[in-house]
Amino acid sequence: MMTTTQHTVTVDAAGKRIGRVATEVAAILLGKDRTDQVRYQVPPVQVTVINAAKLAIDEKKRIQKEYDRYTGYPGGRRVLSMEKLIDKKGYSEVLRKAVYGMLPGNKLRAVRMKNLTITE
Repeated sequence: MMTTTQHTVTVDAAGKRIGRVATEVAAILLGKDRTDQVRYQVPPVQVTVINAAKLAIDEKKRIQKEYDRYTGYPGGRRVLSMEKLIDKKGYSEVLRKAVYGMLPGNKLRAVRMKNLTITE
């Protein structure tokens, strides 16, 4: 069984690619770096990502990467480019979406995401 003491892990994102940071954070949130990892429990770990604004993102990806959502109405597809998302919500939201997509889509996903803190 997992211990109840909360561990804090700090990840520095300065100069790193967004996918590399996201996979590292997702693995920690899943408990893959722990010996007492259990798939059906959330590990007692708090992940803090610092320097999110210093991520190495190519200009091509910044323009071409798109985030889709659907309103539920006919013709309700809304597309937002990475560049506009950064302008609107900052680099932390881009990294948050990347980590969110790497976690399994079950009931524990939201609980694991609460253990993630991103600072720019």
